[in-house]
Amino acid sequence: MPENRRIPLTDIALFFIAFIWALNFSVIKASLSEIDPYSFNSARFILATLLVWAIVLWKRAWFTIPKKDWLPLLIIGLIGNLLYQWLFIVGIDLTLSANAAVMLGTIPIWIAIFSHFFTDEQMTPVKFLGVSLAFTGVGAIILGGENPISFASDTFTGDIIIILAAITWAVYTIRSKNFLQNYTPLQFSAIMTLIGAVSLSIISFFVVGSTEWSGVSVPAYGGVVYSGALSIGLAYLIWNNGIVKVGPVKTSVYQNLVPVLGVIFGVVLLNESLSTLQYIGAAITVGGVVITRRSK
Repeated sequence: MPENRRIPLTDIALFFIAFIWALNFSVIKASLSEIDPYSFNSARFILATLLVWAIVLWKRAWFTIPKKDWLPLLIIGLIGNLLYQWLFIVGIDLTLSANAAVMLGTIPIWIAIFSHFFTDEQMTPVKFLGVSLAFTGVGAIILGGENPISFASDTFTGDIIIILAAITWAVYTIRSKNFLQNYTPLQFSAIMTLIGAVSLSIISFFVVGSTEWSGVSVPAYGGVVYSGALSIGLAYLIWNNGIVKVGPVKTSVYQNLVPVLGVIFGVVLLNESLSTLQYIGAAITVGGVVITRRSK
């Protein structure tokens, strides 16, 4: 009986995280109307780091890092928690939250492509079909916007930056696999969030923000807490636990919900307006991602 109960609870937790991640796009978009992107990024990562390290303390999961791992961990940490987070927060500030949700939903596509060329996991015909559909959908989203295609357009520039963020996270994911053979998910998350918090705080210190802190509302501060404590800190822990309990394949299925829910939240909560072509593109992209993920 205990075993039968654990699996459903894990599934519920994974669905909860997919919901949190999808809503995170709208939460961040709303908070960025009052807080500059650099300060927001720094604050949410500090919260996430405090949460993850509190769990390390609670579980007494202390660990040491061999000197040979210091530089490799720093490099991968800067890729996934400085470069990616910078691209992500700037991109979502410039585009629609619905667009960002779908664009980041292409991460499995980039993982499939890079794995084909740089690992022993080759592209199958079914996976190639999924990749092609996803790129077709992304093209429809970018071309179907109300504004003309131009780097002067915020949404177009934001879309391109979010795609670069997705590519960066794909590289980070592939390179992280080697480290997860030597560190537990909790230990690796603790190292990565700490690198992110320090590096992003340094960036925010040297970049003069335009935030009038006296005028920041309680909901905007709540967005920092939500994005940091839930969508980064808690999500990392539940997601890694899901990989251990039910396996990476079943766990990854839940992320297919993120772009779908992200579009819904953007339209309902922020009154974002997408064209018919963009809705069609979003559906095609999600379909391509699902096919890519489920292909053997």
